[in-house]
Amino acid sequence: MADKSKTIIIKRVKKGHGGHHGGSWKVAYADFVTAMMAFFLLLWLLSMVEPVKRAALANYFRNFNLFQQSGTSFMEGAESIQKEVKTTVAESIGGETRAEDLKDKIKQAVESKLHSLKDNIYVDTVEGGVRIQIVDTEGVPMFASGSSVPNEKAKEILRVIAENIKDDPYKVAVEGHTDASPFKSGQRTNWELSTERASAARRELENSGFDTDRVARVVGYADTDLLNKDNPNDARNRRLSLIMLMGKQRSTQIPQVIPSPVEQKRGIDIPTSAPQQQPMSQQPTVQPAPQQQIPAAQQQQQKKSVIDSDIDFRPKRPIQPIPDIRR
Repeated sequence: MADKSKTIIIKRVKKGHGGHHGGSWKVAYADFVTAMMAFFLLLWLLSMVEPVKRAALANYFRNFNLFQQSGTSFMEGAESIQKEVKTTVAESIGGETRAEDLKDKIKQAVESKLHSLKDNIYVDTVEGGVRIQIVDTEGVPMFASGSSVPNEKAKEILRVIAENIKDDPYKVAVEGHTDASPFKSGQRTNWELSTERASAARRELENSGFDTDRVARVVGYADTDLLNKDNPNDARNRRLSLIMLMGKQRSTQIPQVIPSPVEQKRGIDIPTSAPQQQPMSQQPTVQPAPQQQIPAAQQQQQKKSVIDSDIDFRPKRPIQPIPDIRR
């Protein structure tokens, strides 16, 4: 009966479901979609920009520097170190514009004066200038096979090109190219042939009034730079390349040093040019000093002092007898 009177307590735990999730994920998703839309809109806008302006814009951000300019100096009499900085964008666009103008001028000259040979002339812009390529075509070569002497058609093309570029300030690089066909005899190679053809083109330019000092280099590339790499024996691989170098030329002059106003006030003398080296002259001969005549009495005194210096003048301690301690 005692067991039946026991009270049994059963603890029931109700497992509740989590509350409804908030809408924070929608905010993050909306930010992501907005960023993607802005990114693709930027790509679309960049695709609408002209290649020249796009390259100039990329070059501007590539060379951007926060420390290109400095503030005004507060010291009296001192100039600010701020210098005039030309924008890279303007220089790039100006260079591209000059190259395009020169290319259009040469193309117009080819179209008007060399209409029958326009298929043998390629004009394009490359990094640093404008390139004019005079190529062979099937049935219309510029040189005889294995020869470095230009024919009349090649001379006419070079004459017209020289007339249109001789007044420009740019230097010209003359390059010769051949196809991959080797010589039957091993006495000559395409290296010699391409170099000789480039040199012959240089002579024709100079004969047409082109300034010799404007020739930057004359190079032969043999068949290492083919125009049609799929067909090494294509006739167009045999060509001359005239490259108008429109980059900046390095100045070999020593810059002039201009003293600041502070140095001018203090009277500091600053050389405005590099010091001139004195011409090497014959080294001066050094004559020995004349020996002085020493009197005989003085010589005897010097000898005596040398002899007396060997005498020991230190005082000598007298010898004391040893005491007898046996007493």
